[in-house]
Amino acid sequence: MDPVKSDLLNAWVVSESKIGTMSQCTGVANNFGGPVLQKPVVVKHGISKYFSPRLFSSREARPDVIISCGFRSESHVIKMKRAFKSRPFIVHLQRPRVSGYDLVFVSNHDWTNEFDELPQYERMVGVPHRLRAEEIMLRRENARRLYNPQGRKIASVFVGGSNGAYVYDDRAISGIQDAIRTLADGDWQVLVSTSRRSDDETLRRLREIESPTVTVWDRCEPNPYIDYVAAADAFLITKDSVTMPCEALVTGRPVYSLDLSAVPGDRLVKFERFHRDLRETLKLTRSFEGRLEAYSYSPLNEAKRIARVIERRIGFQPGPLTGE
Repeated sequence: MDPVKSDLLNAWVVSESKIGTMSQCTGVANNFGGPVLQKPVVVKHGISKYFSPRLFSSREARPDVIISCGFRSESHVIKMKRAFKSRPFIVHLQRPRVSGYDLVFVSNHDWTNEFDELPQYERMVGVPHRLRAEEIMLRRENARRLYNPQGRKIASVFVGGSNGAYVYDDRAISGIQDAIRTLADGDWQVLVSTSRRSDDETLRRLREIESPTVTVWDRCEPNPYIDYVAAADAFLITKDSVTMPCEALVTGRPVYSLDLSAVPGDRLVKFERFHRDLRETLKLTRSFEGRLEAYSYSPLNEAKRIARVIERRIGFQPGPLTGE
C-alpha cells in the first residue's frame, strides 16, 4: 500500500465487547509514535458495558489501519476493507478464522507449523495490553506510600478464576492462601486483587486471611489494579491468566506463577505451553516455590513492538516517542 503521509494516523480498533480483547487493540493503537485518531467499534449482540458502539459508514473518513481481535470482529473488518476499496491496512491480534488480513499476530502458545509458510503471520509473546511502563512509573511513588505504611517490600498477588484449564477448587484456593501467608509471615506487604473471572467464594476465602500485612481488594472500592502493579516489588500471579503476567512483565520486576488444580485437555496444554515459553525459553518468569527473589530480564512490551511493526508496514513515520 502507499505510505501514510498524514501526521495524524486514523486507526480503528474493532473488537468483541470483552474488555480483554478490546484492550489488546487499544494497547497497540496507544503505542503508535504520533497523533492518533482512534475509533472503537464493538461487535456484540447488544450494548457493551465498557465501550459505546459506533456505527460504521463507508462515507466517513477512511481509516489508515484497522486493528481487530476476537472472532466476532473478523467478518466486519473484511467488509470494512472492501467498503473502503482496500485502503485500510488490517491487522488481527489472534489466530483468525477468515483470510484477507494484511498482518496477523499469533501468540507463541497458539502458533502452529502452518503459519511458518504465511509471510503475513508473525509471532507475539502472550498478548498486548493497555498498561504502559511510563504510566506505571509515574504512579509508583504515590502507590507505594499508600499501600506500604510499614516500609516493607510489596508483593502484588493477582488471582483469576476457573477457565477450563485450571479450576479453583478447595485445594487451589488453600494453596493461594498458604502462599500469601508465607509472604506475609516473611518480610512482604501483600496486595491481593481478583479478576472479573474470580467467583464470590474465592474472594471470601481470600478475605479470611486479611491482616495488617495482607490487603485484599473488596470489589466495593474502585479497582486498585494499576496501583497494585505500580507499587509492586514482585508479583505472584495464578496460572489461569495470560494477560496479567504480560502486564506485570512491562515493569521489569520479578513475576512468579502460582500453580492451580489442572484440568487435563487441549486448553491446559495451551496454557502450560504459554507458561513454559515465559519461564524456560524466554527466562521472563519463575515458578513460585515459597520465595520471591530478585532477578533481571528485559521488560516485555508487545503492544509497543507490534505498533512499530505496523508503522513500518504502512510507511508511517511520525518520529520517535518521548523517552525512546
